[in-house]
Amino acid sequence: MVSLLSCSPGWDAKASASSACDRQAAAKGNSMPNAKKKSGYTKRDLRAVSDTPELTRADFAKARPFSEVFPDLSASIRMGRGPNKAPTKKLVSLRLSPEVVEHFKSTGPGWQSRIDETLRKAVKRKAS
Repeated sequence: MVSLLSCSPGWDAKASASSACDRQAAAKGNSMPNAKKKSGYTKRDLRAVSDTPELTRADFAKARPFSEVFPDLSASIRMGRGPNKAPTKKLVSLRLSPEVVEHFKSTGPGWQSRIDETLRKAVKRKAS
């Protein structure tokens, strides 16, 4: 026969090896905190707070491009990467000996820029 211990309120007496008094889980499977918390809102949440009516085909037919509605703002927004910091380089296909490629690649990232730098130095020496 198992004798039950007297435990504090909210605690249940148990006859187990791990603990004589143990707090009961609120519901099955909820005894451990959930490591992954859901983020964001559900469609129900968004519908509950939305006071904007659903757009109709007529609404879409009346729509105009952003640049037409706000030309000044559209012009002020920079598209693309913007101007280069250095003069633009030309894209070429060049065959190099394996020894040259291995030498520059062995020096790590930026090896193509180092080849460019070496060639520019050679051109300056030749021009002098």
